[in-house]
Amino acid sequence: MKKSFTLLELVFVIVLISIIAMAVLPRINTNNLHEAAIQVVSHIRYTQHLAMTDDKYNPDEALWFHRRWTIRFHENLTFSNVLPPAKNYQKVWAYTIFSDLPDYNRHHPDLNGMARNPSNFDQYLSGGVNNTLHVEDGQSMKKMRLGIHYGIEDVAFSGGCRSNVRYIHFDHLGRPMNSFPETTPYESASAGWHKLIHQRCVITLTSKNNESLAIAIEPETGYAHILY
Repeated sequence: MKKSFTLLELVFVIVLISIIAMAVLPRINTNNLHEAAIQVVSHIRYTQHLAMTDDKYNPDEALWFHRRWTIRFHENLTFSNVLPPAKNYQKVWAYTIFSDLPDYNRHHPDLNGMARNPSNFDQYLSGGVNNTLHVEDGQSMKKMRLGIHYGIEDVAFSGGCRSNVRYIHFDHLGRPMNSFPETTPYESASAGWHKLIHQRCVITLTSKNNESLAIAIEPETGYAHILY
């Protein structure tokens, strides 16, 4: 005689699957957050590596220090001056690794200064930049669009980093600095501005479900790691 499930058994199985799903889904979100943090740490370390192997010092250039390798986080990827499809991504966090070339605007990376993807030289190490590198072309990297690929809702700087300046650059010794002076190197800047980071810098990634994970950049050494 062929056996079949009773209604009670079916209900029990459905309830069990629901409980397992509820337990697994938050873990998936947490894994996305953790993967995003691991990737960001890796790219911070790569930025430091570029700074140490590609010293930008040039005594013939007054603003040579603006060339230092930088990792910058930004949101709102807009492309108002490009041909269709010009889809805009409002409040989408991404980041870019670049050296400020050639106009020393200090904030807006252009294609001449962006680092290339070591595993695919046709790509830039960027998730896209306003009116410069389009989100939907093959030159940008999907994984560096934290808001889309990992569901990151916010990137906050605190500790030894200025909260309103979401980028870090490194000198030839790999030491971390936060923001650029306009006319003088950090050695001559006023106290509290543009000098080496002397206190642990904390970068906090927050996901859509309001979970957070912090990345630390240690002073002097520039060592980057996941904090908690």
